[in-house]
Amino acid sequence: MSIQRSTAGSNGAQAIDRAARLVALVVEADEPISFTDLAAETGLARSTTSRLLTALETNHLLERDASGAYLSGPLFALYAARHDPWSQVVRLAEPILQKVGVETGETVNLAVPRGDTVVQIAQVNSTYMLGARDWMQATVPPHCSALGKVLYAFDLLAVPEGPLEQLTDRSLATSAALAEEIVGIRRRGYAVAREELEIGLDAVAAPVHGRDGNVVAALGVSGPSARLGLQLDEIGQLLRENGSSLSQLLRRRMRKEGVA
Repeated sequence: MSIQRSTAGSNGAQAIDRAARLVALVVEADEPISFTDLAAETGLARSTTSRLLTALETNHLLERDASGAYLSGPLFALYAARHDPWSQVVRLAEPILQKVGVETGETVNLAVPRGDTVVQIAQVNSTYMLGARDWMQATVPPHCSALGKVLYAFDLLAVPEGPLEQLTDRSLATSAALAEEIVGIRRRGYAVAREELEIGLDAVAAPVHGRDGNVVAALGVSGPSARLGLQLDEIGQLLRENGSSLSQLLRRRMRKEGVA
C-alpha cells in the first residue's frame, strides 16, 4: 500500500510539472502557440498534451484564440499580474479599441494613472495618413489631455494647485479652471481637449469602471481638429458607450472566475 501511495504521489507531481511547463511555454511566448508546437517542445505524447491543456483551459490558466492556438488565460489577464494588472487587461480591451478605431478612423488609446502622470497602455492607430502620433511612450501634462482630464475628474489624479503649464493659448491656465471643467466632465460623462496640447490636435475621452464601480482607466480618441472639431460630442457619446461596454466586460470576466 505504501508503494502505491508513493507512486500515486510521484505521478501527481509529474503531472503538475508537465502542466506547469505548458503554462510557462505559453505565457512566456511572444505569440500564441499551436498544440503541435507545444507537444513537440515538451516532448509529451499528444494524448497527454491534450489532456493537460484541456485541464488548464478549464481552470482558465490558458485559452485559445480564433485559430486554436494557446495563449495565457483570464486568470493571468485579470489577477496574476496584480502589481501591473492593466498590462494584461489590454488584451481584453483590444476588441473594443479596434471597434472604436473602425467607427472613428482616428487614433484610440487606453490610459491609466501612474503617480501624477497619465500612461498610455494600448493604442489603435488612425486609418488616415494624417493622424495622431504614437502616444505609448509620450508623457504630456494631464490637464492638457482629454484622458488626463477624465482621471482628474474621477479622482485618479490629484488636482494640482496654482498655475498650470500652458502648451498653447488654449491650455487650462489654473487649477480653478481645471476644477470648473471637472464639474462638466462629471455631468457629461466625457472630457474634451480642444487644441490644448498642440494646435490642430483635438481629443475626447471617457471613463472605464472597475469591479467596484470606481473609475480605473480612460478610453480616448485623438486626431486633427479639422476632422474632430465638429464631432467631439458625438465621439464623446460613442466613447461613453464603449467605455461602459469595456467596464461590463471586465466585471463579467471577474464574476465568471468567481472573484468577489
